[in-house]
Amino acid sequence: MKIGILSRGPKLYSTQRLVEAAGRRGHDVRVMDTLAFSIVVEADAPGLLYEGEPVGGWDAIVPRIGASVTLFGCAVVRQFEQMGVFTLASAHAIGVARDKLRSIQVLSRHTVGFPPTVFLNDPSRVEEAVAEIGGPPAVIKVLEGTQGVGVILCETVKNAEAILETLQLARQHVIIQKFVAESRGRDLRAFVVGGRVVAAMRRVAQGDEFRANVHRGGRVEKAELSPEVAAVAIRAAQIMGLHVAGVDMLEASDGPKVIEVNSSPGLEGIEEATGVDVADAVIAHLEEQVLFPEVDVRQRLTLKSGYGVAEIPIDRESPLAHARVGWSGLREREVAVLSIQRGSITIPNPGDDREILPGDTLLCFGKLLTMRAMIPVQRARPAPRPSRTRSQGDGIDEIKERRGG
Repeated sequence: MKIGILSRGPKLYSTQRLVEAAGRRGHDVRVMDTLAFSIVVEADAPGLLYEGEPVGGWDAIVPRIGASVTLFGCAVVRQFEQMGVFTLASAHAIGVARDKLRSIQVLSRHTVGFPPTVFLNDPSRVEEAVAEIGGPPAVIKVLEGTQGVGVILCETVKNAEAILETLQLARQHVIIQKFVAESRGRDLRAFVVGGRVVAAMRRVAQGDEFRANVHRGGRVEKAELSPEVAAVAIRAAQIMGLHVAGVDMLEASDGPKVIEVNSSPGLEGIEEATGVDVADAVIAHLEEQVLFPEVDVRQRLTLKSGYGVAEIPIDRESPLAHARVGWSGLREREVAVLSIQRGSITIPNPGDDREILPGDTLLCFGKLLTMRAMIPVQRARPAPRPSRTRSQGDGIDEIKERRGG
């Protein structure tokens, strides 16, 4: 294959390791500076120039898009996608992962734990925001910081107010998160490749530093993840739409809390800590994906008017609860069950004997009219608590409703 690695640093450890792994596996590989591209936008003829020359003939690209070039880098990746070149990370996934608030909003719809979070713009509301996440201390994060930059621990509300005011002067948007005290100065990074954790490490801060990032002086050690923690990391990467991801988690008393899903995780720390050839695993997965690329199932299966793909949640009142797939009557009504989502587990192509349980979500293809009748009636959301006026609790009440209380 002809593989392009988009990187501003051809001598960086991660870039060099990917080049070595691709070369060992017999591929033609080239490192290309992300900012040296020009995007050619024409009707029916999307194109790219690299250093003034037309780009063509690539089978796949591996984006290593730094935070400082996210906008332009995503545009270049998107153009490769328009040209039919497989990319290990889509432009959409990179953009979502880079924005801390947006990534948490995406994760919040799924069974993935993360620290309670509030996004606000008015420094005068810091006290109620901090109270909403359980009181100080709290962590303030700028939305697009990397390597621990822009992550600040606030011991008091007054401290948080001053920091927020200062960051606003610098035109920085921030989120406020609950400080997970039991994980102070320690976090986990799970390196997910193709739906499995290929390596994991624990990062430990030095001295009084609460950030465990290696760039902040933290040390790394190999970590063995329980099946439950590994499943959280895999699910977070899948939700974000990333084939390769570094999923950072805090070890809280009530389970792992995802704090970031990195679309361009570094290889040096994880390979040194674990001895795993992560670069080879990345290129091996790239080979599989180019041979068997993902398809948009919803688009491909929506071929006839009145048919489509839908997710059907099963509650206790559903007539499908405790029914077997093969004897549920769905097939006779022209509905096929493609998979069952059960908590963090996905059951693909369930057999006739598979029991459908309350709490499951069925991914189905078939008659839209039939599937529409199977979707439970949405219950009305509870009204905001009367002790808080709408003007006082706008964003807070919405966050509480999303969290179920």
